[in-house]
Amino acid sequence: MIAGNGRFPFLLLDAARAEGLAVVVAAIREETDPEIDRRAEADAGVTVHWLSLGELSRLIETFQKAGVTKAVMAGQVKHKQIFSSIRPDWRLAKLLLNLKTRSTDALLGAVAKVLGDEGIELISSTSFLEPLLAAEGVLTERAPDEEECKNIEYGLSVAGALAGFDIGQTVVVAAQACVAVEAMEGTDATIERAGRLMQTLEAEASTRHPTDEDLSVGAPTLERRLTVVKVAKPNQDMRFDVPVIGLSTVETMLRAGASCLSIEAGKTLLFDREALLKRASDAGVTIVAAPR
Repeated sequence: MIAGNGRFPFLLLDAARAEGLAVVVAAIREETDPEIDRRAEADAGVTVHWLSLGELSRLIETFQKAGVTKAVMAGQVKHKQIFSSIRPDWRLAKLLLNLKTRSTDALLGAVAKVLGDEGIELISSTSFLEPLLAAEGVLTERAPDEEECKNIEYGLSVAGALAGFDIGQTVVVAAQACVAVEAMEGTDATIERAGRLMQTLEAEASTRHPTDEDLSVGAPTLERRLTVVKVAKPNQDMRFDVPVIGLSTVETMLRAGASCLSIEAGKTLLFDREALLKRASDAGVTIVAAPR
């Protein structure tokens, strides 16, 4: 397993061990939670090797020495890391130089090919976690209202186009207007940015003195509740970058003033499903898994 950040590596590790598989973990020094070491100390079936994000050759050598022929990527590796101070080894440097674009799919697809050429098949990141994929329909107690349904419909068209360019997979919408789109910063940061923008608008509105023209047309008509739409890519490669939501997604939405989350059925992993849906329902947030 190539482990990134978050809980994904731990969930996959538990699922693989439940099936009796020994797991060799390549933990990314810049991303992986150190808790992974304690898991290995408590379980003889788990071994952990720490590598820097730039050490592609060492990753291959580590897996080959352990006899690994199948690998899985679990957990996020922030796309912005390609602009960090990490020094790529010769193999990764060559890979980067040959890329036409440095999108997520291009980067990870190239890494997958290098691994495959070395006899290490990269398999679906949802392996062992199929039950965590969202089923189609409304997942919370409350269904989207009419305004939220309009936002979802508009958001799906925008997010689908965005994902097609492999830029990001999330858009935030209010009153059928796009407030924020995801790029390298990730879903939670996109939601937070949308929340800050709407809070700024509200602050400006509360301090501005109404003009005669304002009074003549009545109150502002902009609906400021945010709807978050997260989709898979048109040809989503389930080996990497699979959409994921968890409790942190809902907490971020609440801070930002978002009341609705639309995800893609069959392509989105729900972490801590019961706690996630209960928290959303208790807070009046609706979550719906839509077909594409």
